[in-house]
Amino acid sequence: MFTRQPDETRVPMGLVIPLLAGFVGTAVMTVAMAAMHRCLPAEQQGPLPPRQISMAAAERVGVKNRMDEQTRFSTTMALHFGYGTVVGALYAPLADTMPGCSSFKGMAFGVLVWAGSYLGWLPMSGLLSSATRHPAARNALMMAAHLVWGSVIAMIVEHAERGDGNGTETARIVPGHRPVGQP
Repeated sequence: MFTRQPDETRVPMGLVIPLLAGFVGTAVMTVAMAAMHRCLPAEQQGPLPPRQISMAAAERVGVKNRMDEQTRFSTTMALHFGYGTVVGALYAPLADTMPGCSSFKGMAFGVLVWAGSYLGWLPMSGLLSSATRHPAARNALMMAAHLVWGSVIAMIVEHAERGDGNGTETARIVPGHRPVGQP
């Protein structure tokens, strides 16, 4: 029969919605990126940052040359969704510290993550050149994608915190995090 896991090894339920929000936000963002990518001028339709970053990381650890196309695609998606899910989950506990309605908070969060990544840790790590060196249209695409990502995350978190629509509230998503509109 199945044995129950000790409480300390289970994922706290307070993390499920934020992680789910990050994952779904990343999925919607990925679709938006693919659609916008086709609108770029032909000379700018090279690999988008998730692929560039993943392959730079694979090269750094010495496995890129041993990867076939399917493995490169799978690695890109795994790293992109992993990062988007985990970083997206940070929105819920930060939402209360940000002024404004959830849509604007989500968009602000998306822009902050874009700036911190594309102007900060990615160039500092050598995995991707600074966004200041990328064409304006590609930067606009990536900023728009992050606006979509942040907005989706904010909508999911807000919906989860409002309750089931029958006048009952859901449990707090993150310990210490107040549901929207709650003191």
